[in-house]
Amino acid sequence: MRLKDLGRFLGRRDNMLVGYGIVTGLAGSGDSPRNQATRQAMANMFSQFDLTVPQDQIQSRNVAMVLITATLPPTANMGDKIDVNVTSTGDARSLAGGTLIMSPLRGPDRRTYALAQGPVAVGGYSFNANGNLRQKNHPTVGIVSSGGTVEYPVRSELSADDGYLTFVLKNPDSMTAERVASQINHSIAPGTASSLDAETVKVRIPYARAELNAYVSRIEDLSVIPDQSSRVVINERTGTVVSGGDTRISPVTISHGDIRVSVDTEFSASQPENVGIAGRGVRSLVIGNSDLAVEEGAQRIAYSFPHTTVSVLVSSLSQSHVSTRDVIAILQSIKAAGALHADIVVQ
Repeated sequence: MRLKDLGRFLGRRDNMLVGYGIVTGLAGSGDSPRNQATRQAMANMFSQFDLTVPQDQIQSRNVAMVLITATLPPTANMGDKIDVNVTSTGDARSLAGGTLIMSPLRGPDRRTYALAQGPVAVGGYSFNANGNLRQKNHPTVGIVSSGGTVEYPVRSELSADDGYLTFVLKNPDSMTAERVASQINHSIAPGTASSLDAETVKVRIPYARAELNAYVSRIEDLSVIPDQSSRVVINERTGTVVSGGDTRISPVTISHGDIRVSVDTEFSASQPENVGIAGRGVRSLVIGNSDLAVEEGAQRIAYSFPHTTVSVLVSSLSQSHVSTRDVIAILQSIKAAGALHADIVVQ
């Protein structure tokens, strides 16, 4: 894999932006008049155009107050376009057909880095009539494609004061970090890089700072075989098992039985005769008769050969028509027995 896919240079990062605004043009699916924040936001917007409208006179359901989020890339110039996401903060039913009015997007330093405006694409709907509701996806969440305009340029500083670049791995691993440093030293020059820990690799920058971008792109294009730890990921809700093809299993014998318990209940009613003559307090009696049946199926036995992998074992169990739930239970039992040489991650 390329180093560009394994990690990043410290200092090159995305920046989060957030703001709030108003979506207008909704067909009666916006915030209700009892939403005071929406009425105050509308009054503040009108005041910017020399219109004085009291909050109690704003009763329209064609507007909705939204929060706006966006991601600013590591390098951005004035005029660059970015996508923005809008989410309803009030009781609006849908943002479909609405338009976001110009709103500032700020960073953690409270500086306005972008302005957002444009039509909102929802990708869903919500219709309600006479208590019948039809909804698709989440109509209170939308996106304004290329709706943000960068107003303040951003530059990422890669070089440090000590004259070294810092390469950070996405998945920390000591062997992978050592391989990265070795590959850089082999391709650039001996002594150029050294691994500090399982996540960080220090790279000496060239003397000509003007060639820093070409130097970084050359390093990111280098290929390294990353080392991976053996893991088996199990999702018990969906019955999904994911593992590496080379995850090893020691010789083990599996004996997995199947016991089924079923309960059948039959209800019968005792109807008294001459109910009208007997008077009040006389009613039918419902009696339930339960039948409990226990069935023990044939025992399934699977043998693993020496140096077996999880993929071979799962494939063999699937050919034997073993359910995914049983496969999960078998893998957990093998791990408990110490025969599965991998970490089990249960989601």
